[in-house]
Amino acid sequence: MKLVLVTGMSGAGKSVALKTLEDSGFEAIDNIPLAFLPAVAASGARLRNLAVGVDIRSRDFSAHYFEQAIAPLRKNPDLTFSVLFLDCDDEVLRRRFTETRRRHPLALDRTVLDGIRQERELIDGLHEISDIVIDTSDTDAASLRTIINTHFATGEKQLLVQVASFSFRRGVPRDADIVFDVRFLKNPHYDPELKALTGLDALVGAHIETDPDFAGFFDKLTGLIQPLLPRYLAEGKHYLTIAIGCTGGQHRSVYTAQKLGGVLKAAGYNVTIKHKNLEKE
Repeated sequence: MKLVLVTGMSGAGKSVALKTLEDSGFEAIDNIPLAFLPAVAASGARLRNLAVGVDIRSRDFSAHYFEQAIAPLRKNPDLTFSVLFLDCDDEVLRRRFTETRRRHPLALDRTVLDGIRQERELIDGLHEISDIVIDTSDTDAASLRTIINTHFATGEKQLLVQVASFSFRRGVPRDADIVFDVRFLKNPHYDPELKALTGLDALVGAHIETDPDFAGFFDKLTGLIQPLLPRYLAEGKHYLTIAIGCTGGQHRSVYTAQKLGGVLKAAGYNVTIKHKNLEKE
């Protein structure tokens, strides 16, 4: 039997994770006391796979007690046990709670950000003992469901590749595994006819392709990336983010990410393409 313990920061996507696992055949149970874990695991040993949500809402929750509670589960030969930890940037969490008008569990008499900071202190150390850590700062619910399905789907494991464009002005994406900088390419921003367009427009792509260094760079990029992907999967990684950045995240990075994503899709990989900063400057 598989047992997945879902924990992490409030607002980081634990409800989405549990619902996704439930939809894929797990029995999902949320917010149980840590003391009940052994009994829950034993009761499901001959039934369906289990996904259990455990976090600061539980009355006996602490990082130390959490580590003690999972020790016997890791030793149980009848269980395929893993801890899924969902993390997120504090400011993104604050914005999520503010926009949805939800109360943070620890912010009943204080600001949301104070509650988030206190929670981070309470769960300090769980990140390091978790088997899978997913940062949802730049991840929407649909993408999170895809990531979780990739990690926990039955049958042959696949590597889900996200190719993302971004703006260096706004920072490298937190979830990036591999980062490439294409600011050396000819910049359509300085062409008045192209400035308002994006890398999704054919005119912009044609402009970038005229850069004498683009073809050689792209051939080397694909030649580097494709042999690496099977190795990541062999090492147990099922979700990989390749981030490609330029100055504004509108032209060069968008076109390159789009083109790379197409090559990887044609090679048979499960690929999603995301343009994190695709907006007018």
